[in-house]
Amino acid sequence: MRGHGGMLSFLVDGDAIATAAAAVVDRLRVFSIAASLGGAESLVTQPITTTHHGLDPTDRARRGIADSMVRLSTGLEDADDLIADLHQALTPRNGTG
Repeated sequence: MRGHGGMLSFLVDGDAIATAAAAVVDRLRVFSIAASLGGAESLVTQPITTTHHGLDPTDRARRGIADSMVRLSTGLEDADDLIADLHQALTPRNGTG
């Protein structure tokens, strides 16, 4: 993905009510929480709290939107900084997410 931003989604292992995914999002330091993705900076969102919050769980599941889903859009920051940020956010600490 040289010269362009990238967007990806992933599921966080954990409970079915999305607290593990929320904990990962809260631990990110380089990625900024946003309601929508696509800026020059790296952004993160949880679709169940933003873009798909109005859908009931059955409709979200039909569309492939899991409660544990996190979406990222990479911006212009250094790739090593983004990788390090994701690593620290995804590394469980003291049994929390």
